Amino acid sequence: MAGRLGIDFGTSNTVVAAWDEATGQAASLHIPDYGRFFGNGDDKVPVVPSVIHYTADERRRLIGDQVLAANLYDAEGTFRWMKRYIANRSPMKVAAGGERRLTHFAAGRDYLSAVLGFAALEAAAEGEEVALTAPVESFEHYEDWLAEAAEAAGLPRFRLIDEPSAAALGYGAHIQPGNVYLMFDFGGGTVQAAVVRVQDEDDRATSGRACRVLGKAGDELGGATIDQWIFEELLARGGRADGDAEVRRISRALLVECERAKEALSDPARDHAEISVLDPGTGAVLGVDLVRSGDGGDGSRTVGFEELLDKRELFSRIDRVVRRALRAAANRGYDEDDLAAVLMVGGSSLIPSVRRTLERIFGRDRVLSDRPLDAVARGAAAYAAGTDFYDHVQHDYAVRWYDRAAGRYEYRVCVRAGTAYPTTEPVDTMTVRATHDGQRELGIAIYELGGGRRGAAADTELVCDPSGAWRVRTVSPDEEDGRSRFWINEGNPMFLTADPAAAAGEARFRMEFGVDGNKRLLLTAHDLVTGRVTHRDYPVVKLT
Repeated sequence: MAGRLGIDFGTSNTVVAAWDEATGQAASLHIPDYGRFFGNGDDKVPVVPSVIHYTADERRRLIGDQVLAANLYDAEGTFRWMKRYIANRSPMKVAAGGERRLTHFAAGRDYLSAVLGFAALEAAAEGEEVALTAPVESFEHYEDWLAEAAEAAGLPRFRLIDEPSAAALGYGAHIQPGNVYLMFDFGGGTVQAAVVRVQDEDDRATSGRACRVLGKAGDELGGATIDQWIFEELLARGGRADGDAEVRRISRALLVECERAKEALSDPARDHAEISVLDPGTGAVLGVDLVRSGDGGDGSRTVGFEELLDKRELFSRIDRVVRRALRAAANRGYDEDDLAAVLMVGGSSLIPSVRRTLERIFGRDRVLSDRPLDAVARGAAAYAAGTDFYDHVQHDYAVRWYDRAAGRYEYRVCVRAGTAYPTTEPVDTMTVRATHDGQRELGIAIYELGGGRRGAAADTELVCDPSGAWRVRTVSPDEEDGRSRFWINEGNPMFLTADPAAAAGEARFRMEFGVDGNKRLLLTAHDLVTGRVTHRDYPVVKLT
């Protein structure tokens, strides 16, 4: 049988793995031309850098390592951090060769569909189902975008799995039946935690599932965020602003050097990295010395890496994510003492002070790391091959209604985060009233609700201005709130039809909600006037 593919599309790197039926294991897959090997010695992992470059003549696209080999990483027409901007539904457009300007949605689709297509050829997986991964805090629009990329690659059969759950499967032989683990996934765009129990044989006989997810949480905080912090600190120490002409000319190169310095200090053997970029227009050099510890203070050229991370509340935000996942697991009867180990995943988890943070929480002996760059992709390939999970809904889902007295829309939760599926009984019941006399169509708007504001560190983001320079902009509270609330059936609205027409204020329909095994929201509607059931277990939307 052809290999089943698992694809972990990352902010910095994308990893592909294929399931080998003969060995019963997944292995990461090298994609010629696009891919390169990351790491040292026997620990090298094949990755595809998550970058795409559009040439000025608009005739060619370079993917992954092709961009790096051509020394175009910081060139105009190169897109990076695509996953992050797609997740935030950013409308930003970036120059893409010639006169074109593209969104990260379009560039990301071009990138991922190309990688998927070549991966399917390399693994002889055409026609097979593939598994794609998504952050635990992603919304349906991100999963819809993944579906578009898969279909553009000619791979319409796919499954979705959240990244920490995939990582649990990817650790394979390191996890034992009956044990509980915390998967800690810190990549280029997000930090995530999931508490997972590996089912024993008796559990599998009953449920048919290999793992049960007990609790999970995430935050939009990753390696790209750290790059931004270094960039901002560098400018502050040099008395510069991102709007200065000389900074705008070299902003792309500066961000590349910030990333390289961060990666250098992810190696425990390194304690120093220099950032230095020459402005070709003036001959001036802008940069700092980034040291592991020992900040020189405001105005100094020496920036302490760990002091900067602490100032930006990295470690406290990691702690909050971990605690949220643990609280969710505690609601299912499992506490911190039940954890057999903490398993680390993601490139940013290699930062030594990140590991120390987890060791302070859980103890040194319980924190483990083994090939953290490809565990998610390998687990996704196992998932595509049939290994399964007993999972629960990640976000709250609500029906929007208009409060005439208050003059604003309100939201009534119909499915709460943490709901296990499939459900056997209604998870919520509510009544729909008509808003005016003679009303025949009563619309049901379903919203996906996230965790809301993430704290002060989420108040800024990097954006590309029309000149191609990178700037730091403030994210308003309204924007941040909008990113945590998503109208998921806007493109396919749901209406209940009243026949005869309803009167204003009349309680016309009783709705019952459930969730099926495919994580679809089901609606049963009773007409309270006629006594008829107009819909029974009608699938409204797919939940995250």
